[in-house]
Amino acid sequence: MQSKENTKKIMLNLGCGFKASNSPDFINIDWSPYLRLNRNPILKFLTKRIVSKKRLKNFNSIPNNIMVHNLKNGIPFSDNSVDVVYHSHLFEHLDQHIGKKFLNEINRVLKPGGKVRIVVPDLERLCTDYISHINESLKNPLMAKNHDKYIARIIEQSVRRESYATSKQKPIMRYIENLILGDARSRGETHQWMYDRINLQFILQEAGFNNFSVQKFNTSSIANWNSYKLDLNENNEAYKWNSIYVEAAKRNGE
Repeated sequence: MQSKENTKKIMLNLGCGFKASNSPDFINIDWSPYLRLNRNPILKFLTKRIVSKKRLKNFNSIPNNIMVHNLKNGIPFSDNSVDVVYHSHLFEHLDQHIGKKFLNEINRVLKPGGKVRIVVPDLERLCTDYISHINESLKNPLMAKNHDKYIARIIEQSVRRESYATSKQKPIMRYIENLILGDARSRGETHQWMYDRINLQFILQEAGFNNFSVQKFNTSSIANWNSYKLDLNENNEAYKWNSIYVEAAKRNGE
């Protein structure tokens, strides 16, 4: 008879940020500066005395159930040991060739038949909204003043030079943060590629996955998905409204 330890599912929430699941089924993993500062007693003490009130609120809200690990060094689990891998608004921050290696790494740790759920900004939806607003603006020129926000939803985070949070700081702190932490890209804040249901299916198939499906924020082939609250906000609505949700399974025998 197998022990409970051997039969317990392993589910990973990669690059979780502040959105960590409280379920014992999930292992949350992240490498954010906030998290690293929070785990160092001295830096935690200093940080609480120099950051703004808004940042302090974020700093204090960091969950305690997060594994501190840099995913650039791989996923810290053995081959064929994980049942589910989930990541949200992480994949688009990787260069394309790194993204493909990342999917291969996910495939490595998943058990045959194990599932991956990926959430990214939906380029198809963003482009549809953009085209729709063009047509609306042609009918009503007054709407043109809002048109740039539809363009920004597609490209702003790809062309951003300065970290958004840093840009809101007072001049001295802004200068120090840019000097020490670097620009938006060096912090991993920019989008390096965009995805839709076509290229996601293609790259997942290339990485050894099948049974591709497009889900909604509150639907999944993963049992009891909504109980984990990863794609839901406090009102049980979509946590990231402009997203596409896709799932696939590791091919048996991989």
